[in-house]
Amino acid sequence: MIFGSDYQPKESLLITITLHSATALSTLFYFRKELLDLKNNQKLLSLLIIGSIPIVITGYIVSTTGLINLLENNLKIIAWTTLIFGIILYVADKSKFDKKISSNLNFKTILYIGLFQILALIPGVSRAGITITAARLFRFNRFDSSKISFLLAIPAIAGASVLQLKDAIEQSFELNYLILISITLSFLFSYFTVKFFLDYINKFSLNVFVIYRIIISIILFIIIYN
Repeated sequence: MIFGSDYQPKESLLITITLHSATALSTLFYFRKELLDLKNNQKLLSLLIIGSIPIVITGYIVSTTGLINLLENNLKIIAWTTLIFGIILYVADKSKFDKKISSNLNFKTILYIGLFQILALIPGVSRAGITITAARLFRFNRFDSSKISFLLAIPAIAGASVLQLKDAIEQSFELNYLILISITLSFLFSYFTVKFFLDYINKFSLNVFVIYRIIISIILFIIIYN
């Protein structure tokens, strides 16, 4: 086995938590200037809090009640949501919108985007994809739509990590090389993914991600119905 014979499920849980935490930290680091400036921009801070409330509340409910298990690992659901939301992303990204966070983001808009983010709890619905789609539907430009998505990711990922900690604290873990490597690589990959994506989105459309989702859905349909 790649992790050795001593690899156990409890290490898997801890790795999942650390990967989520490292991803959140990398996003925090990338947007550190904007986040530090939130003390001078109370409006944006309030809007990010409002936009995060729906996913935090809903995520807690589905996690503690076990509802999420009803959908988990269902290939048919994943295949259909991957295809459907890929098409919706394509439609949302077709028009040239130019709204910006600084002048156009308001209470109503961020709340709707936050409600869209709840759909990410359904397998196959990308959290980043659905929030970018929602922002594009509300006529924000690609860069600011992506920025909204990444900023909303911080509390969403942090919340998911906290929920998983509930299970982790009942177990004893040992900080080993695998955990340290996972944290480091997750942080680096996440940081450069954010940087690359925002550089890319300034120049190109989201069609490559639409095509990717369609290809993945076709592969899944072949697996399911073959």
